[in-house]
Amino acid sequence: MKYYSTRSSQQRGCSFSSALLAGLAPDGGLYVPQKIPHFSSEELAAWPCNLSLSDLAIKIFPAWIGEKTLEDELTTLAPQIFNFETPLSFLNHNTAILELFHGPTAAFKDIGARFLAAVFATTAAPEKRVLVATSGDTGGAVAAAFHHYPAIEVVILYPEAKVSPMQEMQLTTWGKNVQAFCVRGDFDDCQRMVKELLLEPAYAGDFLSANSINLGRLLPQTLYYAQASLSYQQQQGRTAGVIVPTGNLGNGVAALWAKAMGFPIGEVVLATNSNQAIAQYFASAGKNWTPLPTITTLANAMDVGNPSNMERLLHLYREGGFKQLQTDVSTIVVNDQEILLTMKKSYEQWKQLFCPHTATALFAREVISQQRKHDDWIVVATAHPAKFKEIVEKVWPSSLLSLPLPSSLQSIIARPQAKKTIPATVSALKHYLPK
Repeated sequence: MKYYSTRSSQQRGCSFSSALLAGLAPDGGLYVPQKIPHFSSEELAAWPCNLSLSDLAIKIFPAWIGEKTLEDELTTLAPQIFNFETPLSFLNHNTAILELFHGPTAAFKDIGARFLAAVFATTAAPEKRVLVATSGDTGGAVAAAFHHYPAIEVVILYPEAKVSPMQEMQLTTWGKNVQAFCVRGDFDDCQRMVKELLLEPAYAGDFLSANSINLGRLLPQTLYYAQASLSYQQQQGRTAGVIVPTGNLGNGVAALWAKAMGFPIGEVVLATNSNQAIAQYFASAGKNWTPLPTITTLANAMDVGNPSNMERLLHLYREGGFKQLQTDVSTIVVNDQEILLTMKKSYEQWKQLFCPHTATALFAREVISQQRKHDDWIVVATAHPAKFKEIVEKVWPSSLLSLPLPSSLQSIIARPQAKKTIPATVSALKHYLPK
């Protein structure tokens, strides 16, 4: 399998491990496979029921990797990486919640970050450093994953006053090989700084990217869509669509890659907060893609005005065009008031608390159900609500409802924080990153 830039298929293709280590293609594009592997319905029907994430990785990844050394190591690595559950829980007969918050940092980013850390530790030169921009959850997952590999230095950029207190603790309490930089700007500034540094000749060879621009972060996310879609079909006898809380669009692209591989996934609904760049593209019938200034919302991890993975989405539909894209994908915009309303109603109706990001997907489900009440849906729950205690308490004060912390979050509270605050410029960052 060869990998090419989203911006040019004329460049010489590279291997899976080369794409992971590079992060960005030389022309600034994102790496995509020359062809997405496909599994027939007959093949999938022959697979055992209730496959774990590690079982699925061992079945799916060899077709993507195409390198014997990595494939051989996968049998050992997969059970160590994917060692927590991503269960489906049903709200009713045609709506299931895909719970992706049972990992070490209580967010779906754990799955990709742990895979990337293990592969980097196996394949990267020891002097390499990891660079990551985060709007909230990515940085914590990357820090937790790479903290187990002290030889790899991690540099995290996050926007000042735009992550929750718990998220900031997950970014700033590791010490040792993890450095956290609080950037006076928004997530798009952080993401721009990462891309600029990766493309600077003096630094490009030193740093590895751990954002979803990196193929190794995105590919593992296809596993839980594969698992959930098979499980739903086996339990209900029907194919479900998925509703994905969407910011930088990595999770949405992962769902579409899983669908392209042949897994039984219906429509993919991208639920965004008030950052509407993706929705406006769809509203223009695919004629106008315009990044927008970032808007601060309650669903902060989705506060992205210029989602990087839009390049991968458009590349995926380069042949079918907007007509096919519109058949497979739709968007629904959810504002802060609707997020709070959904969080309140969810507990009243199902006695379940959800994070503000998951609430965007639940609200989208309600909108769709008004006209298509018999459709089947998997709603993606991206983070544990305890990471957003201050927002939950806007709806349910602690005097009315307790919100226990998962054990993975309890250990963080007592640790001291360490961070540096810098302007949103690469020159400011380079001052702290000696060659």
